[in-house]
Amino acid sequence: MGSYNYPKLGSDALDNLVQRLRLYKPPPPLHQIPESVSHEIQYSNGKSVSNIPESDYHHPEKLKRAAVLVCIFQGNNGDLRVILTKRSSTLSSHSGEVALPGGKREESDADDVETALREAKEEIGLDPSLVNVVTVLEPISTKRRMIVVPVVGILSDAKAFSPSPCADEVEAIFDAPLEMFLKDENRWAEEKEWMGEKYLLQYFDYEVENKKYVIWALTAGILINVASIVYQRPPAFLELRPKFWDIAISRDIPKL
Repeated sequence: MGSYNYPKLGSDALDNLVQRLRLYKPPPPLHQIPESVSHEIQYSNGKSVSNIPESDYHHPEKLKRAAVLVCIFQGNNGDLRVILTKRSSTLSSHSGEVALPGGKREESDADDVETALREAKEEIGLDPSLVNVVTVLEPISTKRRMIVVPVVGILSDAKAFSPSPCADEVEAIFDAPLEMFLKDENRWAEEKEWMGEKYLLQYFDYEVENKKYVIWALTAGILINVASIVYQRPPAFLELRPKFWDIAISRDIPKL
């Protein structure tokens, strides 16, 4: 993996958080696909997953790959907050949606960390030297055959960050309290079904500076997971994640 500058942290709370996250060990994937098995996954209801070619299972490098940066900092009142963006309404995909800084991996990127940091710099003007990358979480598989890797970093000096949104990609930059993704407040869920299995898409309504945002789907799922790890407790609601999110290829789980 690449070499990154780790700035000195500004508080005991952040120091403790960094140490805890660096010791975090991802659990085994719920639906792991070893290289030697068939390209179909059999669920208890008899349904199977076969929408990804077998060659992609055996060669995960063929799958499209992206990384997002979950950048955590300490707010003025001592709470932990996360940086989010509202995507430009002119983009061809996911226009106007709330997202974490990030994007597709480029051939020149050394690893997922470099992808996340590069994209964050391009999208919101966040200097990589300000971010202390502490862990890389389990990859998430999307319906569009994209592997998304959450990279968790700490911004110890929030005042050193001067947001500079890329006008072509980002309409707004804001932050939200990380703990809100564990609370059953300003939250609602939509029931969906995939391959005969029901799941819930989580939605969080958030308002700041007279602007309203909806944080949902994959972004919400990643933040629920990160908040659960950081605060060491499960959400106060039924999550019921989509099973296809947790399909991971055995040799594709990154290590920091």
